[in-house]
Amino acid sequence: MADETFYDRMGMPGLLRMARKAYGNAVRSAFADAGFGDVPRNGAYVLVRVHGDNSPFAALTRELGISKQAVSQLIDTMVMRGYIERTPDREDRRRMLLTLTPRGEAAARVCWETALDVDEELGRRLTPSGVTALRAGLTVLCEMSEETDAGHADRDE
Repeated sequence: MADETFYDRMGMPGLLRMARKAYGNAVRSAFADAGFGDVPRNGAYVLVRVHGDNSPFAALTRELGISKQAVSQLIDTMVMRGYIERTPDREDRRRMLLTLTPRGEAAARVCWETALDVDEELGRRLTPSGVTALRAGLTVLCEMSEETDAGHADRDE
């Protein structure tokens, strides 16, 4: 293949890592422009995740693939920077609920709007069937990930 590119030779894991940067770079730039340049690494994911569910600590540990200690440090940083509040769960005092502050809500909005902008650009560069196929493939990979996560949880018990 004469016009083979670097990306043509890259395996799927590498492509996924590089592709994720399209969103990450755009979000970091938008955060900086909007005055949220202090959002820590993985903070954008946390903002969007907490926006959708006020108690995702265990889910964050699993989804980010980092330790409980690292998630705690990330949450501590986001609390100190005014993006998230922690409150005890009234039904289970051992659990902490995470909620967005007004600053966190604004940053989550910037994140979401920027991701939609990247989605729109992707839609301009691919055919509608290409976007549908990409989404279908990514969905299958997510399902495969959940299956292996469940298998690891079964072995850990």
